Amino acid sequence: MTEVTLREAVRADLPAILTLLADDVLGRTREHATVDEAYERAFADITADPRNQQVVAERDGEVVGCFQLTYIPGLGRHGAQRALVEAVRVRADLRGQGVGEAMMTWAIDQARRRGCGLVQLTTDKSRTDAHRFYRRLGFVASHEGMKLPL
Repeated sequence: MTEVTLREAVRADLPAILTLLADDVLGRTREHATVDEAYERAFADITADPRNQQVVAERDGEVVGCFQLTYIPGLGRHGAQRALVEAVRVRADLRGQGVGEAMMTWAIDQARRRGCGLVQLTTDKSRTDAHRFYRRLGFVASHEGMKLPL
């Protein structure tokens, strides 16, 4: 397993995060690795919001993975808070070496500490390798997700 450190992202991590988001079969069509005003604003909004965490995984001082963790209050499940994991990426040459598992373990531990009743995520239907990975970690495909682009 690759030894990684997980931490909340800082502004200096933004170019590395964008590179990870764009270096992906789906990300290539909807992201770019250039920091611009929209990415700056989004990063500032995430880091200013106490219900959001932009997280990076580091190995040897280099960002090799990222994800966003959002805490959602709700009345369902007897008022349980949920943790939502989104935009999970691991550098291509390190996939299958434990980085993703370390990231998800960290996210699940954070959700437990925060008192969440469940951790949820979405994964594109075309990401069959990711589906196997999440099932191996105990996630269950219990719902059908839908999106409406605006």
